[in-house]
Amino acid sequence: MAIILGIDPGSRLTGYGVIRLTGSQVTYLGSGCINVVRSLKGETEPSLADKLKVIHDGVVELIQQFQPTEFAIEQVFMARNPDSALKLGQARGAAIVAAAVAGLPVAEYAARLVKQAVVGTGAADKQQVQHMVMALLKLTKKPQADAADALAVALCHAHMRSQPLSTTRGRK
Repeated sequence: MAIILGIDPGSRLTGYGVIRLTGSQVTYLGSGCINVVRSLKGETEPSLADKLKVIHDGVVELIQQFQPTEFAIEQVFMARNPDSALKLGQARGAAIVAAAVAGLPVAEYAARLVKQAVVGTGAADKQQVQHMVMALLKLTKKPQADAADALAVALCHAHMRSQPLSTTRGRK
């Protein structure tokens, strides 16, 4: 049995999703978002350090609450805006440190691989990911987009960890 905490990092909203994997059976345990903006409401101009602390502390709380045995997070992809990619990388770092301090193994997956594993195509949009997450986990209501993305990361990890490693032999 494994309990997987999946994270969809963001500097404003960091999605999380938790599943239990027992053999090939996947069970939904919880999902939601760490809302950095709401947590720092009232501060005139929250510093980057304050935002990263909210993400770190939120992941620490999730680890305490759900007691995951594995941690999976989406990798940074380089979009048009390098500043956005940098902020995303910092948010990822805050979450990864929380997992590392807790002694959890950390797995990282490209967004295209997550979408491929859950939807069947790496070019899926957010609505398709939400729909498939609902179907795969038998949810009765649609999770928020960031939470659905985090559940997709956890599902991708569950799928990838169950795949035997393929070996290739070179030509002689």
